[in-house]
Amino acid sequence: MTNHAVVIAGGGPTGLMLAGELALARVDVAIVERRESQELAGSRAGGLHARTIEVLDQRGIADRFLSQGQAVQVARFAQVTLDISDFPTRHNYGLALWQNRFERILAEWVGELAVPIYRGLEVTGFAQDETRVDVELSDGRSLRARYLVGCDGGRSLVRKRAGIDFPGWDASISYLIAEAEMTEEPAPGIRRDEKGTYALGKLEDGRVRVVLREEQVGQGDEPTLGDLREALITLYGTDFGLRSATWLSRFTDMTRQAASYRNGRVLLAGDAAHVHSPMGGQGLNLGVQDAVNLGWKLAQVVSGTSPESLLDSYHSERHPVGARALRKTMAQTALSRGDERMEAVRETMSELLQMEEPRKRYAAMMSGLDVHYDLGEGHPLLGRRIPDLDVVTESGPQRVFSLLHDARPVLLDLGEPGALEITPWADRVRRIDARYAGVWDLPVLGAVPAPSAVLIRPDGHVAWVGDGTDQGLRDALTTWFGPPARP
Repeated sequence: MTNHAVVIAGGGPTGLMLAGELALARVDVAIVERRESQELAGSRAGGLHARTIEVLDQRGIADRFLSQGQAVQVARFAQVTLDISDFPTRHNYGLALWQNRFERILAEWVGELAVPIYRGLEVTGFAQDETRVDVELSDGRSLRARYLVGCDGGRSLVRKRAGIDFPGWDASISYLIAEAEMTEEPAPGIRRDEKGTYALGKLEDGRVRVVLREEQVGQGDEPTLGDLREALITLYGTDFGLRSATWLSRFTDMTRQAASYRNGRVLLAGDAAHVHSPMGGQGLNLGVQDAVNLGWKLAQVVSGTSPESLLDSYHSERHPVGARALRKTMAQTALSRGDERMEAVRETMSELLQMEEPRKRYAAMMSGLDVHYDLGEGHPLLGRRIPDLDVVTESGPQRVFSLLHDARPVLLDLGEPGALEITPWADRVRRIDARYAGVWDLPVLGAVPAPSAVLIRPDGHVAWVGDGTDQGLRDALTTWFGPPARP
């Protein structure tokens, strides 16, 4: 039996990102992925939101993705594009980049970190006790791990076998999505009727990307070419000479969320933890951000730096973020329907979203820039993402995000050098003395009081804010990065 500290079921965006995070922390992690290669049938998800780009920037790999995609304004609500070009972030845009490209780039990074991937295999079962998880593979082999993370999609076997409930709402509409070859060239564009939205668009290689609502809610994700032809004729009156589909699938607005993101030594992330309509492009982005929240916490528990209770904060922080996204995708699905009553609602929403304050609030929410973990009362920065400031350190000018490339926590001391004592945590928290004279500006909130120091978690969220003293610093260090080392 082969041993690993952590086994990840599923090598999609969430599983890959989590593997990278754990590898940076020198955790022995392996992925089990059913595909023989990273190739993905079809383009799948179409873009990254601003916070996801920031997360990649925190690891020093954002340029790999930016060079392959197109920077555009992708945050939308109620069919209204929400411009974030005036937001205080280095990445005040989204990125048009198909999932198949995103996965390949991410897999290359994970490969550089030497993460083993068991390809062509699936997790078929597991058994856990107080110290380990024995993971059964589809070829009869077994892996032994201290923790198992299910990143195996909406039908997650890991979630089901862990006995974690998946409450929510059944599908009210289904869509066919395809990349098809046609003898005729249909006019591209989006249409809407009383049941929903549908669209055709031309791909670079001449194929047509098709998204069609179905007359009746379809079940399963294996539709046929005949189903696609029938839907085209129903909605457009013709199949445009449909010849074949290189990728054909079905999605619905089924909305469910795991009741718990953890059961003992088994955790869930990405679609295994939450499924919803693709309206708003939240799925891939939520999964990547789940992984970055979980990765450093799991690494510290595996290494013995932090107690196992630290993993409880993964659920308490990410479950509310997922729940909010589910509510907003349900709202967007309802708003996509085209009857006159809903048209009136859309017009009202459009008017509201032209106003400055509503536009900023919804844009920050859809782009992920407003995520706020409840770490208690205090400075507005507490629990929020650290801005990527240009600070001056002893070694010269640096961006704050560059200090997070190795996924280690950072104490950024902007006050009197040497005034804050963190020697008992020096083996795990990097201390940086720096100067910054500019404005601290957050999305939606605007300018906030300049802190004298900030304790930054590896996921880029602020765990403690200094006011010229070290009050609360030791408690924050212990909570997030384990008890002080013995002299």
